[in-house]
Amino acid sequence: MRDLLQLWLASTSSGKLREFREAGLLRGIRVDALPGIKHIASCVEDGSTFEDNACKKALYYSNKAEGLIFADDSGLCVDALSGAPGVFSARFAGEGASDSANNSKLLQELRRVMGSKNWSGEPSGLRTSRAMSPTAAHYVCVIALAERGRILTVTAGRADGAIIEHPRGSGGFGYDPYFFYPPLGSTFAELSPETKFTVSHRGEAFRKLLDFLENSMRNTEAATAALRSVVAHLQE
Repeated sequence: MRDLLQLWLASTSSGKLREFREAGLLRGIRVDALPGIKHIASCVEDGSTFEDNACKKALYYSNKAEGLIFADDSGLCVDALSGAPGVFSARFAGEGASDSANNSKLLQELRRVMGSKNWSGEPSGLRTSRAMSPTAAHYVCVIALAERGRILTVTAGRADGAIIEHPRGSGGFGYDPYFFYPPLGSTFAELSPETKFTVSHRGEAFRKLLDFLENSMRNTEAATAALRSVVAHLQE
């Protein structure tokens, strides 16, 4: 039986680690937090795009530790806010802001731009068309995989929905209680971790990463088998 492939997550987010770990094990891949990451100076996330930040983090931490290291940058983009909070999602209310503070800031900004427009936050009518909501939004996740200072691949995922005014559900993290997902008629916070990862931006990006790794392993095994065949033939 082949040993589980080890991936190291360059993040201190317990929520992200839990989601990645559970999904990885289903595909025979082990995911753990990068050892000692809390004692490594944080990477400055000053990129203008999710991909910029994901690649910067993956390269930074892969130069400080051995193995396959991946980092993600993800966030919420709200149409009415011209794509904000975007790459500033984790610190929308300021550096070190809590989920609660970021969500309060999000609602405050939406109320400011919506003015007298009706956006009760009720999800009626959203099951069939995201465009029907004045608070249309989408989550984005970009994952970069690196080893020894070299990017191996970059994957991305997206989930479309809308922001509701009143939180629903107690699961997930970040903006999940306010992110309504039309196909399932629920917020991300109302979904089980397994269901959420099946439809989420992070789940899509991670599945693409796992597909890349599985294809790479198959190609490596095929090349190794071919090389052994050639060596055996030469020794005959």
